[in-house]
Amino acid sequence: MLKRLIGITKKEFTELIKDKLYLTFVFVVPVIVMFLLGYGLNLDVKGLPVAFLDYDRSKLSRDYIDSFVNSEYFKLYTLADNYKEAEGLLNSAKVRAVVIIPPDFSQKLYKKEKTEVQVLIDGTYPSRAEVVKGYISTINTLFNQKLLGNQNSLKFPIELEIRAWYNPALESKNFIMPGMLVTTLCFYPVLLSCLVVVREKEFGSIFNYYTSPAKRWEIIFGKAIPYVFVCFLTYLILFAITVFVFQTKFIGNFIVLSLASILYLFCTVGLGLFISTVTKTQITAMLLAFITTVIPTYLYSGFLYPVSSMEFSGKLVSRVIPATYFLDIVRGIYLKGLPFHYFISNILSLFLYASVVYLATILNFKKKL
Repeated sequence: MLKRLIGITKKEFTELIKDKLYLTFVFVVPVIVMFLLGYGLNLDVKGLPVAFLDYDRSKLSRDYIDSFVNSEYFKLYTLADNYKEAEGLLNSAKVRAVVIIPPDFSQKLYKKEKTEVQVLIDGTYPSRAEVVKGYISTINTLFNQKLLGNQNSLKFPIELEIRAWYNPALESKNFIMPGMLVTTLCFYPVLLSCLVVVREKEFGSIFNYYTSPAKRWEIIFGKAIPYVFVCFLTYLILFAITVFVFQTKFIGNFIVLSLASILYLFCTVGLGLFISTVTKTQITAMLLAFITTVIPTYLYSGFLYPVSSMEFSGKLVSRVIPATYFLDIVRGIYLKGLPFHYFISNILSLFLYASVVYLATILNFKKKL
């Protein structure tokens, strides 16, 4: 029994090594995708071009402008001369925000009266506009505190001291790169393994298995093990890229992460084999693999948005995606350095997922026409 399993594994591994296209998909494409998205998908808001329309033109208004320009989040694009020019800058997308300072800005402040500054933000990208709004509010608050501190006229009874744990600088690479590791290890193993059985159906070599004494589970696991092994090598490469190239924060246990990744790869390779047994052509198998992995993983696994903020339907979908459980493990180890017992429920969920998908694949693989 074990001898047949080893024999099928060796045969599959030999065919995999000989196929240069497969090796390209295993080792080259994921690395290219990791670099493209790692450098291209940047959610940090720094150096945003901003224009000012200063009707006051006083020392105080210039100090107010300097408080924006001296921050790392904004850079001065120009000082507009009139409202029409400021509006044109926003329309042409040359600036992301315009700050309009009223003519009585300094006069009211010197009289300790309330004044209003108008801020126009380009809302074409809503998420980024929200971030810009938050930065402007923070800079405005700091300027108010500076004025009140100089005048010694008012003290705030409550002061906030806000700290962000796990990612103090709120760098997007610490958020994106672990997520990219999960999504990449979801799609490519499924894409590779979904062709394993259906390709043999098209070539006719599947009859060798139909007439062999090997049992169905021996054939399925014999085909899965080589793909899990080569995809684990891909995981090691991607891990090294995230930590040593992109300098992503990693304070957890590498052994626990690696063991969890092996279980995760068994899930994704198993899903690919299941797709391969239910489809009749390679094109159909690849399309099904794309639909069942890329879209759900990016939208429902918690990669871009936390699962807790999703609607009930979104939370339901997230529970049937292995990437959801692995992503919790990856971010917990990368950023929080959590020990193994924090992930027991996620490990059990991945094990249950793998058990179900392999059972379904074995039952669906018929050794007959």
